[in-house]
Amino acid sequence: MSAITRRNNVHILGSGQQTLLFVNGFGCDQTIWRYITPALSGQFRLILFDHVGAGLSDLAAYDPAKYDSLEGYAGDVLDICRELELRDVTLVGHSVGAMIGMLAAIREPTWFQQLLLLCPSPCYVNEANYHGGFEHQDIHDMLAFMDQDFVGWADEFAPFIMGNPDHPALSAELLHSFCQNDPAIAKRFARVTFLSDNRADVGRCHTPCLLVQCAHDLVAPLEVGAFLHDHLPTARLITLPVSGHCPHLSAPVATLDALEAFMAAYAAPCRG
Repeated sequence: MSAITRRNNVHILGSGQQTLLFVNGFGCDQTIWRYITPALSGQFRLILFDHVGAGLSDLAAYDPAKYDSLEGYAGDVLDICRELELRDVTLVGHSVGAMIGMLAAIREPTWFQQLLLLCPSPCYVNEANYHGGFEHQDIHDMLAFMDQDFVGWADEFAPFIMGNPDHPALSAELLHSFCQNDPAIAKRFARVTFLSDNRADVGRCHTPCLLVQCAHDLVAPLEVGAFLHDHLPTARLITLPVSGHCPHLSAPVATLDALEAFMAAYAAPCRG
């Protein structure tokens, strides 16, 4: 195992000529994809990893200066592509992982053939002509709560993110994932996540994109999807008729259908 694969706890599953690289959202490790990976592993080669500070990553590899912006995490994605000598990667990113993946594709687009982005958001804060979902004070209050009581924050925020009160087991699963993080690193990552503003970067992405949003998502509302669709020259937008911010957990079949349909449509002209 190399230093990079050990750092990010990289695992390779499945078989197939096409590679899918999964980039987790905030507070999640690679197990968060387990509801959709079995259906994909027979056809694709799957690359899963943990951000430094989450899951079974190497905590000693955490560098506060490097990870002070999403660009540091995007660098890790590119490191993995180089280390594994990947080609024509289909990147599947969730939430902030979607933006990390987009930044990686902007920086070194030759690695990627398409981006499949679940509930992405380039900015979570409301501005004069932009609705990101949160007021500035909401973000600062949330970060202060996290600093004071990380477990209490996770207990309260997991149901908010999951958005499916009729299925408490999903919130419990997300809560468990949050609590597997190193709290000190998670607090810094949360600050980077929720205070980042990558709206100016979006138009620089020229990799074909699928944007998958949920009809009722408090973290990445419909206005965010509309903004991304307007500013991404190569994007297709799909709105799933579901609630919450984690459709790969709460609606895995619908999520899989959207991902596979886009990949099939993209592959068809290539075969021709």
